[in-house]
Amino acid sequence: MAKKRIGLIGFLHESNTFISELTTYEHFRSDFLLEGDAFLERMSGTHHETAGFISRLEAAVDEIEIVPILFARAMPYGTICASAYEKITSRIIELLTAALPLDGLLLAPHGATVSQDYRDADGHWMSMVRNVVGSDVPLVATLDPHGNLSKKMAAACNALVAYRSNPHLDQFQVGVEAANLLIDTLRGDIQPTMAIATPAIAINIQKQESTVPPCLPLYQLADSQLAVEGVLSNSIMLGFPYADVAEMGSAFIVVTNNDLDLAERCATELADFLATHRDGFKAELEPMKTTLEQSAQLEGPICLLDMGDNTGGGSPADSTILLHACDKLGLHNMFVCIYDPAVVVQASESEIGDLLSVSVGGKTDNDHGEPWCGEVKLVGLYDGKFHEPQPRHGGATHCDQGATAVLRHESGITIMVTSRRQPPFSLKQLTTFDVDPADFHILIAKGVNAPIAAYEPVCQHLLRVNTAGSTTADLDQLDYQHRRRPMFPFEDSTER
Repeated sequence: MAKKRIGLIGFLHESNTFISELTTYEHFRSDFLLEGDAFLERMSGTHHETAGFISRLEAAVDEIEIVPILFARAMPYGTICASAYEKITSRIIELLTAALPLDGLLLAPHGATVSQDYRDADGHWMSMVRNVVGSDVPLVATLDPHGNLSKKMAAACNALVAYRSNPHLDQFQVGVEAANLLIDTLRGDIQPTMAIATPAIAINIQKQESTVPPCLPLYQLADSQLAVEGVLSNSIMLGFPYADVAEMGSAFIVVTNNDLDLAERCATELADFLATHRDGFKAELEPMKTTLEQSAQLEGPICLLDMGDNTGGGSPADSTILLHACDKLGLHNMFVCIYDPAVVVQASESEIGDLLSVSVGGKTDNDHGEPWCGEVKLVGLYDGKFHEPQPRHGGATHCDQGATAVLRHESGITIMVTSRRQPPFSLKQLTTFDVDPADFHILIAKGVNAPIAAYEPVCQHLLRVNTAGSTTADLDQLDYQHRRRPMFPFEDSTER
């Protein structure tokens, strides 16, 4: 019997539409833009969902031929410029067409991708793929739960499966799950049948950690549904509030074995639970100063989660708001990582031990603080490459934040300056470059939930800080033009 040919495509970008800067083709080229065998070589052995695809398909080598097509990913940032989106999607279609015939496809979109021309960019390119292969070829896709699910995405696929943990530690396993669904479909063992529910409710990013309330009981309900005969998979889409699109908000996906009524009932049950408990998913924010004063009284190390400059949510990574606030309150035994290529260049022209007069951060725009200025000692220069062996948010194993300098002020403030934006998903970002977390009372991590997996083992406390910026947790500060109305918590709505 001829082997089944399974195509693999990944195109991931978390697009923050509240950032003025655009994501360009160069952003993808400098992160991941892989074709054919290079896709397999680079992603195999990582913790990413595409590695899960590959691992499961390789285990079925007697019946499956893997056809890697294209993998593109750029660090979360602004809307994708039209030319970059056109170039990538055109290449996907070109390579896909050349790879035909295929018996099935595994896709790895993000779910919160926005381009200048297509606000539902994931729905657009997934529909293009469906049009090329036709309606008879089964197509299974993974999603980041920080996506905004559209009907177009669902219509393009036989099944959608989202990561189940936040921080995202299960990406590999979800890739395996998606591959299993496709293999079982091709064998004729199942007939995936999917329903979605899209309540007009936005879950605040502050409330999206999956292992604690309010999300925990929602996930427990979802887990209980998996014990129901006929339910193959279910997913909770937490939503991404920093993409101003019509689909912004929470959603639920249920996949059954040829039972649409069951899928619809289960999806509705999850949506009803969220609607009933919706008040618990609103932000509970306190002034930044209050949180910092609290941190001064607590035993360290303390991780201060800088919600307004959440690099993994597309922010610039150069906010100085929290740095200035800590400095002003005398909280000097602290560490922060800031993106500032110009300062890295300045440091690289100096010698270790030199004193430098620097102006760090606050340069991308006017929304993330003024540059922090001071005389600092250059204590280290590095290439910025590090390896994370454990599953961490994002699924990466090999990371590159570009040329890196570590600077120390006489007060005790330590600043790691990078030439590439790098989310704080791994403690190896510190320890590889001779920074010991135990040396500090305060560690600033530019994120909300994603850094928890890395920082919780070494910190006595993790405190979310209500900072301003392009990923502010105060959603009333964002000027939405495209979201649904009415929508909770902005307006009173229980619409589904």
